Amino acid sequence: MTLSIEEVEHIAELAKLALTDEEKARYREQLSAILDYFNRLQAIDTDDIPPTATVLPLHTVLRDDVPHPGISREELLANTEHKENGMFRVEAILDESP
Repeated sequence: MTLSIEEVEHIAELAKLALTDEEKARYREQLSAILDYFNRLQAIDTDDIPPTATVLPLHTVLRDDVPHPGISREELLANTEHKENGMFRVEAILDESP
């Protein structure tokens, strides 16, 4: 499929590109070659090929989620001065006044 210069100009306008006449001629050849290649690909019979998301074997890069004992409350609160009844003490962030 050979593109016309007008079609290349239209594509350039959509892409907001200012092209010289030399660039328009070069892109006309390159885009036409790409479209010809797509036409060749569309001619291939793929009816017997199942759709796939990847041709590589699936594997996870994450480690298994294995539970471990957590840090004790005493160790957790050991580095703060702001604790009360075994919890962190923070200033109120909501004001109850109207």
